[in-house]
Amino acid sequence: MRTLVISDLHLGSTRHTDLLRRPELREPLLDALADVDRLVILGDALELREAAQRDAAELSGPFFADVGRALGPDGELVLVAGNHDHGLVAPWIDERLQAEPTGFLGLEQCIDPERASPLAGRLADAAAPAQVSVAYPGLWLREDVYAIHGHYSDVHTTVPTFERLAAGVMARWAVQLPERATPDSYEAVLAPLYAWMHVLTERADLTPISSGTGASARTWIALAGDGRRSRPLRSAALRAGYQGAVTVINRLGLGPIDRDLSGEALRRGGLRGMTESLRRLSVEAPWVLVGHTHRAGPFARDDQADWTTAPGTRLINSGSWVYQPHFLTERPNGSPYWPGTAIELDDVGPPRLVRLLGARGHDELKPRVTEPVVRSPA
Repeated sequence: MRTLVISDLHLGSTRHTDLLRRPELREPLLDALADVDRLVILGDALELREAAQRDAAELSGPFFADVGRALGPDGELVLVAGNHDHGLVAPWIDERLQAEPTGFLGLEQCIDPERASPLAGRLADAAAPAQVSVAYPGLWLREDVYAIHGHYSDVHTTVPTFERLAAGVMARWAVQLPERATPDSYEAVLAPLYAWMHVLTERADLTPISSGTGASARTWIALAGDGRRSRPLRSAALRAGYQGAVTVINRLGLGPIDRDLSGEALRRGGLRGMTESLRRLSVEAPWVLVGHTHRAGPFARDDQADWTTAPGTRLINSGSWVYQPHFLTERPNGSPYWPGTAIELDDVGPPRLVRLLGARGHDELKPRVTEPVVRSPA
């Protein structure tokens, strides 16, 4: 069986940066599916923090219809829920919790879409005639390859995102994450945060949460990106405040949070979180495929040691299909954040990164309203 893995589509983004909502940018992916038996969307297929779930199936329907036709009745589509589309499986988890104690959530739960959630059922209908299933929190693609979105890493990463800080509060004062954890342990820390954001998004007409969803990226631009050059005095003041805030956060026991916002620090912090969550979950596999951070890799110029855990597991990140110009170079495909990356997997042999939108430039990728293009993090 030949498998293609993609992640972080964020279909339904209010900023129109979700590239696979555009038919002309779906073509390279659909062409790649001609030789594929299974497509795995490894989390965050949908953007459920900017648009209500009631609109998600309509916004993403054309994409899933095209994928279903490309895969055909013998092809398989697997949806793995992430943090931005946790609502794909939250109803199933809640239903189980009403009937039985925690502990039912292992490393791989395969769920019929209709049981997972009404939204998952609608997506499965849209993707007909392909065979559709839902998996959570991950799935085994081969005996030696495990795949998971990677949002559990938010409990451990040193990157100062909103979710990292909120998870730090939960893990510090509400839920004690054990040294040997289970998916239920991580759900206890993170699911309440997802539920809170879900409620706000469903009432977005009263509480416009989408206006804050890009806060981490805007902060990076101000402190380490284009804002550092265009407004140096403001950037210096923000950096001083940021350094003080990180000191307080770490003293409160919510960290460790890294003061460094360089590309190297972002990569290092994301990989640290992934490695620690896999260690606590006791995932033992030669290969683990992840998404979540939008930073694909490793590529030839990356230090392979950074992408290898202490037991020898090799990590591969599938990147994203979101246009984030603040992380990109002017030259197409010059950044590990360049969108349109996928992972190919055959019955034997190592997983392979492929860049399906590597030839597309900014003019083709950008939405109507663009953000400044700055140098890429490493």
